[in-house]
Amino acid sequence: VNVSAVQLRKRDFVDTVAKAIDSGAVPPGIDLEITETLLMEDVEGNIRKLTEVRGLGIGIAIDDFGTGYSSLGYLAKLPVQTIKIDRSFIATMLNNPDSMTLVQTIISLAHSLNMQVVAEGVENQAQFDFLSAQGCHEFQGYLLARPMSTDAMSLLLRERNSPPA
Repeated sequence: VNVSAVQLRKRDFVDTVAKAIDSGAVPPGIDLEITETLLMEDVEGNIRKLTEVRGLGIGIAIDDFGTGYSSLGYLAKLPVQTIKIDRSFIATMLNNPDSMTLVQTIISLAHSLNMQVVAEGVENQAQFDFLSAQGCHEFQGYLLARPMSTDAMSLLLRERNSPPA
């Protein structure tokens, strides 16, 4: 679930998340995605809020990682389990040595901090193969699936979770 700046800035942010859980949301299946830039706005306040959210069983991911100005010192303090590499790096990494170095560094950093790493915008097999070889944990992008309706996604999940006939 993407979190907006307006939502995170609200004093009752943690209470709002808790109410959503009380309304039927299941924490083990939920991650909140917050952009790197937004996290850095009020780092100490966000660490406090997100630590409380983690206590509710909700995962936290930094979205669009690499596009903001995060402090590595704060990155280690944030209650984050996942870093999502911004698609702009994925799109150029095979043709741009600087982008490739950044992708490799982000993956290594995530591993060092015991975080999951997700590559956004994976559109071809060569990107997937390179990222897999680097130890990227998860992938998003057109190579895997195009955007789809809720009904189409539900069908896809049912098919994948059905035992073979």
